[in-house]
Amino acid sequence: MPEPHSDASLKVGRRIAQLRHAATLSAKKLAECADLDLTHLQRIEKGAGNPTLYTLLQIAVALEVEVGELLVDLDAEDLPQGRRPYGYSRRDEFRRQPRTWG
Repeated sequence: MPEPHSDASLKVGRRIAQLRHAATLSAKKLAECADLDLTHLQRIEKGAGNPTLYTLLQIAVALEVEVGELLVDLDAEDLPQGRRPYGYSRRDEFRRQPRTWG
């Protein structure tokens, strides 16, 4: 099995698979409805893919869910270490500095 792209990709992929099973769709049928290659969808479901927003929208429409349903329970901890937001230190703590203009 390919290595997951990130924890976020793995969670999104698992969520897509969960929604697909709940809708009683095969991977082949979902790929067809979403206008995706079957192997691309399978990689996404395994967390090995890194789907674009456009691809997530295609999948959400095919599953007849809001795109946000694919992203439930994601947070900064799911991002790779080097990709976390500036100022992030712990799961519940984001320190945002106000922008100064001028």
